[in-house]
Amino acid sequence: MPLLSVVVPAYQVVEWLEESLRSVLDQSLRDLEVVVVDDGSTDGTGELADRIAAADPRVRVLHQPNAGLGAARNAGTAASTGELLTFADSDDLVLPGAYERLVGSLQASGSDLAIGAVERLRGTETSMTPLMRVNHRAPLVGARIDDAPLLLADVFAWNKVFRRAFWDEHGLQFPGGRTRYEDQPTITEALVRARIDSLVEPVYHWRVRDDGSSISQQRGDIRDLADRLRTKSWSLDTVRDHTRPPTARLFVRRVLPIDMWEYFRSVPGCTDDYFDLLRHGVNELWLPDGVPFEQTALPLRQRIMGWLVGRGMRRELEEFLVWLDAQPSPLPTREVGGRMVVDHPFADHPDLPDELRTP
Repeated sequence: MPLLSVVVPAYQVVEWLEESLRSVLDQSLRDLEVVVVDDGSTDGTGELADRIAAADPRVRVLHQPNAGLGAARNAGTAASTGELLTFADSDDLVLPGAYERLVGSLQASGSDLAIGAVERLRGTETSMTPLMRVNHRAPLVGARIDDAPLLLADVFAWNKVFRRAFWDEHGLQFPGGRTRYEDQPTITEALVRARIDSLVEPVYHWRVRDDGSSISQQRGDIRDLADRLRTKSWSLDTVRDHTRPPTARLFVRRVLPIDMWEYFRSVPGCTDDYFDLLRHGVNELWLPDGVPFEQTALPLRQRIMGWLVGRGMRRELEEFLVWLDAQPSPLPTREVGGRMVVDHPFADHPDLPDELRTP
């Protein structure tokens, strides 16, 4: 039995696969197996994976008809045999020493799950999101999610090592089919149930591709929006069921709305069905918890967008986006009744909530 199983789903990634697998195989932790799942690639990905496996006995390759990322991860997990389990995407990079640190933490603590920080990789430049920095500014050992609720924002599958016994005990698996963002409900389920170690060091480079082929570049697609709202709803149900009320409220205010602005930005030129689905999603996800979108912890610009969407004010949203793109940062202000308010196009709208006027 290997100590660590690394599941690598692969689809149409012949350009990046070798570098990605090399970052896994060159880890200082040598006691691992790598299960590559070729998900019906037609660009030579499967053949390249077979050649790499022929040169390194730690690599096995599964070939299957295209079934989607979640199904590929599930197939790789079912075929893996390690005491511990992790995932890597086939166009990303695992940083040197990452598995040694993550596994070492679990061995020392007895926890169920260890998490490391992630850096985005664009070309040769790396960056870390502000929330990722907050979550990894100090180490945690054996924490519960109610102790560190902002970790609920870290729903990536690939910067974590799981105890396989924990994974199996809770019946964890990724949604099948071609559901996008399939890691979010699954990792949320893991986070609310686990004893968690969190490391300060970055362990993973998430490659940002600008060729239009990655999921994150398809926000204007109604199927992408539908999957995003569906997986958010699943995650919200899990948080409501398994965390304390303050954690659930923080999730609704700070975590759940994080990426919605990208969909608001896609409204100009979208179909009526897209906008109707977006409006329905905003009202279904936030209003039932008594936290309308304008009361979330997002920047003011995004909260105004969400308020306009929730009220069905598409034309006004499009006008606001045009205005916004012409503004400096910070937004302009003016004095009204002895206090400063943001001077945006809807500042005098009679129904505008007061929190959308305050800088």
